[in-house]
Amino acid sequence: MKKTFLLAALFSIAAITATAQRYAIIDSKYILDKLPEYKEAQKKLDQFSEQWQQEIDQKQALVDKMYKDYQAEQVMLSDALKKKREDELYNKEKELRDLQKKHFGFEGDLFKKRQELIKPIQDKVYTAVQKLAVEKQYDFILDKSEGITVIFADPKLDKSEDILRNMGVK
Repeated sequence: MKKTFLLAALFSIAAITATAQRYAIIDSKYILDKLPEYKEAQKKLDQFSEQWQQEIDQKQALVDKMYKDYQAEQVMLSDALKKKREDELYNKEKELRDLQKKHFGFEGDLFKKRQELIKPIQDKVYTAVQKLAVEKQYDFILDKSEGITVIFADPKLDKSEDILRNMGVK
């Protein structure tokens, strides 16, 4: 009786251990921070960002000066000159907004530089994660760096098509 109970307990522990190894958690931020090429790419990205911000700050200072000058001279200007100055101010502010958008907007220069410098490193990490998943037969690998995100999932576990079929969508 004791041998049967002990044998059943060992099988249960083995089954639980085998099931528990199908999932893994990683911290991609920690991994990236440990890579020298990531630190170098991040440093370059910061340099570009700082350079573009200085350019924007210079243009902002020019716009501010133009606005103060306009405020000081506004009383003495004719309507035509006021309109001309206001148009110049508007155009300079628009140039400034366009420059900000060009450098820091969605799909701007910063986004493109990040894609150029950081994406290859992230792809390298993703390839290493996939290799680990295949070698260790993990079904899921979760990333805990910014909330829980599924980095890798075994495609055979994806039941999306079954859900669509059950809903009558083909």
